[in-house]
Amino acid sequence: MAVENQIAKLLVELSKSQDDEIGDGTTGIVVLAGALLEQAEELLDRGIHPIRVADGFEKACRIAVQHLDKISDVVEWSKDDTSNLHKCAKTSLGSKIVNKYHDHFAQIAVDAVLSVADLERQDVDFELIKVDGKVGGTLDATALVRGVVVDKEFSHPQMAKEIKDAKIAILTCPFEPPKPKTKHKLDITTVEEFKELQKYEREKFEEMVQRVKDSGANV
Repeated sequence: MAVENQIAKLLVELSKSQDDEIGDGTTGIVVLAGALLEQAEELLDRGIHPIRVADGFEKACRIAVQHLDKISDVVEWSKDDTSNLHKCAKTSLGSKIVNKYHDHFAQIAVDAVLSVADLERQDVDFELIKVDGKVGGTLDATALVRGVVVDKEFSHPQMAKEIKDAKIAILTCPFEPPKPKTKHKLDITTVEEFKELQKYEREKFEEMVQRVKDSGANV
C-alpha cells in the first residue's frame, strides 16, 4: 500500500523490522503500537510533553521485561530431543496457510534451523536458509535440501537427471563459441572467409569443451 501518513509509515517500518527480527507477529505489533499511540494521544491532550510520554514508555518497557523474566518458562530441548522445538514451530505456523501439513512443515523448520545454528554462540544466521518456490507442485512435496540448490534449465533432454559424487565445474564465462566484442568490427567479403571464421569458432569451442573434460568435471 502507498501509505502517506507519517505515523502510519512508522508503523509499516515497525512491522517490517518485526518480520526481519522475529519472522512472526507483524499484525500483533501494529495493533499493540496502535493501542499505545491511542493512550499517548490522551496524555498529549492533557498537555504532557512528548518527551515525558516517551520516557514513560521506556520505563514501562523495563518493568514489562522484568515481569516477563519472572513469569517466563525455559523450554528444555537438545539435539537428540527436538519435540519441544517442534511444538514451538507448530505454534508459529498456526496462523499460516500450511495447517493441513502442519507436522511436515514444522519438522522442516526445526531441521533447517538446527542445520545452520551455531549452538555455542546461540545464534542462527537465517541468510543461510533459502526458501525456493516452485510452480505446479503441492505443499506436501516441500523438502529440505541439506546443500546448495542451483536452479538451472536442462540444455539437452538427454542430460543426466541425477549424478552421484559429482565433480562440478563452475564457469564464470559464457560457455559458447567466442563472439566478436561490440567495439570491434569484422568485415567478411567472401564465402571462404566466412567458413574460416566458422572453423575458428568451432575449434575454440571444442578447446573449451576439452578443457572441462580434462579437468575431470562431470557437471
